[in-house]
Amino acid sequence: RTNRPLTERMTLVWHDWFATSNEGVGSQRLMINQNEMLRKNALGSFRDLVVRVARDPAMLLWLSGAQNRKDSPNENFARELMELVREQARALTGFRNDWDDGVGPNNFRFDAKYHDYGVKRIFGKKGRFEWRDSCEMCLTHPSHPSFFVEKLWSYFIPVPPGRKTRRALQSLYVRGHYEVRPVVEAILRHPVLYEGPRMVKPPVVYLAGLLRGSGRWIDTESWTWLADMMRQRLFVPPNVAGWEDDRWLDTGTWRARWLTASYVLRDREEDPGQPYDETEQPETAVERALRFWGQPAVSATTRARLLTFAQRVSAAADKPYKRRGYFASRQNALRLLVATSPDLQTS
Repeated sequence: RTNRPLTERMTLVWHDWFATSNEGVGSQRLMINQNEMLRKNALGSFRDLVVRVARDPAMLLWLSGAQNRKDSPNENFARELMELVREQARALTGFRNDWDDGVGPNNFRFDAKYHDYGVKRIFGKKGRFEWRDSCEMCLTHPSHPSFFVEKLWSYFIPVPPGRKTRRALQSLYVRGHYEVRPVVEAILRHPVLYEGPRMVKPPVVYLAGLLRGSGRWIDTESWTWLADMMRQRLFVPPNVAGWEDDRWLDTGTWRARWLTASYVLRDREEDPGQPYDETEQPETAVERALRFWGQPAVSATTRARLLTFAQRVSAAADKPYKRRGYFASRQNALRLLVATSPDLQTS
């Protein structure tokens, strides 16, 4: 029900980009806190976001940052930050936390006694770098703008940007001092977003759209396991690389999407045993099914196939006593077919 869907979409992007799982964190409170941090910084400075993620308690637990000591550098977060493992790990040493029964991990802090103040060599530079320097050096690396632009682009458009577009976005990003909003705005205004190939919706985006279109709420825990079947369970990405978007529409996840649409329709179906318009024409039935979902845009091909199905039901209802039950069931089937059509599965 948000009136800021782009902010929520970008929060989901950062949750995947800086993938953190409660399987390793073990604290819903810290995961929710991280989620709020990502939301507050969703369209702000990427530089600020990286710094906040580096010291975020959930991330410190997930990638062992709170166990990163000068005498035993832990390489997990450094590996994910920029694949420069040993020296980055040394620069990132010093974070700690306490543990209390009944509270769990708490009092996350930087403790200078645990930081390695020795000379490190990162990107060919030597210095007594600390964790903020480590983040800044990643951002100022010559390869960072192209990496950032292409990865962010991939969340909205399924084909790589052209050379001219990529350079323009990189320039916009650097000139804007690593601000996210201008780049997102440019991507959302690019013609290929509207004229290029369609993109499979992430499962959570697909589910949220069905709930919003049908007027349903988060009224059951079933959305959790259904999202898991579609391979995108919030707060539990499969690994540090995030979700596998190439598995979002295959023979297994297709069944999960069909089942998800069926669950959204539960308790909102027409009862074949109750009065129903026995004069309903196929065209009217199709329009009614589309209105149920908030009148989504569908292609001429999809509309034609929905109409063909509706006409076949009309032909089968060749006796007056059949029409009430057949037409009510037809409406239920049409709603499910709209929800699982290519038009709603992709964007």
